[in-house]
Amino acid sequence: MFQTEKLIATQAKAIESAQVLAQLAIENAKAIADIHYDATKDAVLATQVKAAQILAIRDVKEVLELFTVEEAQVAVSEVSAIQGKVSKVISHSHKEVIGMIESAIDESKLELKKMVKEISGGAPGGSAPVINTFDYVFDSTLQSFDQAYAASKDAYTSFEKTIESTMNLFQDQYAPSKKAAPKKQKAIAA
Repeated sequence: MFQTEKLIATQAKAIESAQVLAQLAIENAKAIADIHYDATKDAVLATQVKAAQILAIRDVKEVLELFTVEEAQVAVSEVSAIQGKVSKVISHSHKEVIGMIESAIDESKLELKKMVKEISGGAPGGSAPVINTFDYVFDSTLQSFDQAYAASKDAYTSFEKTIESTMNLFQDQYAPSKKAAPKKQKAIAA
């Protein structure tokens, strides 16, 4: 059975993991807040510039000329870039959390296996068939858990890639098209 020291050590590890996860969450929230702050600051500046241009206009038709398709495409591209930055922060965080979870799972499995060995070691004589059956069931359960975890991890990775490719497609579709500079024709000497 678990001794008091093992229980305390396990709880200490759990608290440490919770602290690391909390710190990671704070860092990610700060990174995302910084991205949104920068985007908001840029948007306010752009709005001020447009407002100044609109206030300087005397003819109503000129106001409509201020808002072009190219500017809309640039705005969409900027929004996509911001979304890309947020996605990178979240993806990086996801990978760190996955690593921590996998480490905790591996440690838990080792502790469970040690506990099973300790319990099995103290079993009365003649109980070997029961212990072997229990070990088999225990190992099968751990393998099933590993398979389920791997399947869910693969599903999430697939979902993440789908979202990323959709964002890339969206960005490619609405990104400002680069117009070729008009070519100067050379005069042909006769």
